[in-house]
Amino acid sequence: MKTSIFRFYAELNDFLPTGKRQRNISYDFYGNPPVKDAIESLGVPHTEVDLLLLNGRSVDFTHRLHRDDRVAVYPVFESLNIAPLLRVRERPLRRTVFVADVHLGKLARLLRLLGFDVSYSSHHTDTEIVAASVDEGRIILTRDRGLLKKNIVTHGYWVRSTQPLEQAREILQRFDLFAEVRPFSRCLVCNGLLAPVDKEVVRDRIPPKVAAWREEYFICQNCHKLYWRGTHHPRLQNMIESILGTDADNSPREAGRSDS
Repeated sequence: MKTSIFRFYAELNDFLPTGKRQRNISYDFYGNPPVKDAIESLGVPHTEVDLLLLNGRSVDFTHRLHRDDRVAVYPVFESLNIAPLLRVRERPLRRTVFVADVHLGKLARLLRLLGFDVSYSSHHTDTEIVAASVDEGRIILTRDRGLLKKNIVTHGYWVRSTQPLEQAREILQRFDLFAEVRPFSRCLVCNGLLAPVDKEVVRDRIPPKVAAWREEYFICQNCHKLYWRGTHHPRLQNMIESILGTDADNSPREAGRSDS
């Protein structure tokens, strides 16, 4: 039997039992297992880890443990709050897209409401979710830690909160996405982008009472669902403001209600 010492930092402690948080953890093992196996046996999905320091030296997940090794494990640095700092560009270099598991339908809808690309289906299997992540470069959002421990998964996040509005706020904070919010720019049903459409082109799809007073309409470029700013628009606006903690941007591409 051999022993190594692990220390997990910041939000990685969320995955640990209370008695093992914010302190050194002894890990007993036989042979020389990969450090990834040790981390996940302690309860932390590898997708939550961004940096490993073994005896002060940076290593990858395949590095094998030896007796008396000391391993420091750090979360993805996207969680670093850089809001007070000066940014070198208006928008990030990468495009952040997600795939949500079948239990996060309300979160998926809220993120789409905020303008984010979220693949979701209540019929998706774990295999399909993983495939979407790998093939399309999507970050898996899930409450299932086991899903994030699959070897093929490289980008994923375990959602801590159980309340949809709090979950949406958590995702924005975790991935520093507040500057990327574009409310009412994406279809809540299929995830497609919305585009303005001339009223006369879609007049036959508009209820007469709506057509009498509403001039602006938007159509999903994917499923062709029709949107307009309807009576429940204030409720959606309040939800956005609640997530952002401030007045939401009154985007020129706001949709309120659909024809179905």
